[in-house]
Amino acid sequence: MSEGMENLRKKLEKHKRRVDYKYRLYDSKHEDEDIGITIPPAIRQRYKSTLGWCAKAVDTLADRLVFKEFSNDNFELNEIFNLNNPDVFFDSTILSALIGSCCFVYVSKDEDGKARLQIIEGSNATGSIDPITGLLKEGYAVLDRDEYGKAILEAYFLPDRTEIYAKDEIISVIENPSGVPTLVPIIHRPDAVRPFGRSRITRAAIYFQQHAKRTLERADVTAEFYSFPQKYIVGLSQDAEPMEKWKATISSFLQFTKDEDGDSPKLGQFTQPSMSPFTEQLRTLASGFAGETGLTLDDLGFVTDNPSSAEAIKASHETLRIAARKAQRCFGSGFLNTGYVARCLEDNYPYRRDQFYLTKPKWYPVFEPDVATLSGIGDAAIKINQAIPEYFDKDNLSELTGINHD
Repeated sequence: MSEGMENLRKKLEKHKRRVDYKYRLYDSKHEDEDIGITIPPAIRQRYKSTLGWCAKAVDTLADRLVFKEFSNDNFELNEIFNLNNPDVFFDSTILSALIGSCCFVYVSKDEDGKARLQIIEGSNATGSIDPITGLLKEGYAVLDRDEYGKAILEAYFLPDRTEIYAKDEIISVIENPSGVPTLVPIIHRPDAVRPFGRSRITRAAIYFQQHAKRTLERADVTAEFYSFPQKYIVGLSQDAEPMEKWKATISSFLQFTKDEDGDSPKLGQFTQPSMSPFTEQLRTLASGFAGETGLTLDDLGFVTDNPSSAEAIKASHETLRIAARKAQRCFGSGFLNTGYVARCLEDNYPYRRDQFYLTKPKWYPVFEPDVATLSGIGDAAIKINQAIPEYFDKDNLSELTGINHD
């Protein structure tokens, strides 16, 4: 059943705020509410902290997801992607999907009839998804907005055509021979409850970063008192001239005389605050954030040990490796759907989706092997091939090592 363009507009408006919020967190531009009860708001505004843990969680995974090619490429999908600036296309798609849980690829034709791929972030597109194929039944996207964020150019994607709207009026209709909407979703970790996936920036990760930011703000304020401890004087005569506060703070020698009764004032200093509790609290929060996102304390700037070998680094990032393998499966399916729609559009023929079942997406290894690892792979391949002849060949060894055999 069709939802209609108006319902898709409302659906996009509902989810746009959350996606924009994730992008502000990624860019470290979101300002949290002041919830402290001890530091006055005027002082807190002077010590606003910025932390990039959420960006680190996204970038650490995105940088390890490097798409290689399609194997058994019977429909020449690699050619389509190679003509669409693949170095930027794949990285931008993966990054956008990790931040907003999904992004979309608008497939169209250029003047020469070649497929053209345009990335649209999740805050500007939505649709009704087919849970079987992962393709859309219908889609809606905002192609351009004015300076106030209002949509001025929109597209409504249907299986047989794409309607382009400007100011709520159709300005063009593009025929679609593929039989599926030419807006393709690229989704991170979809499931039956959330078919459009889940963001890498989870609610728990947001909490740990917000708590750490407040810890840094409190530490900054406390550092002022730590640098210049508060002092006091008792027994000073009422006839004594008042002393400038700044002079009393920075002077290395102060002179006081006795009063007419022969009494002299007594100097004192309040206990100096310690910075250790803030350091320990920040480290605890970093541990919680690292556990939530599959990072280590070293990734967040807390040096814990001597430089490790490649195998030690890989072992410490086991959770991240599993998350990366899951993301590869999700994105690989999305890229295959994109190639499928692009091939149908370019050839002006509605191929069946199941005709592409032999084509498999290939990725470079999540962790690049060092010399010791390469040596171990070589020894293992020789022994296994002795037991099972020709079990390892140049193709699966290339997949293990990340080195192209050509």
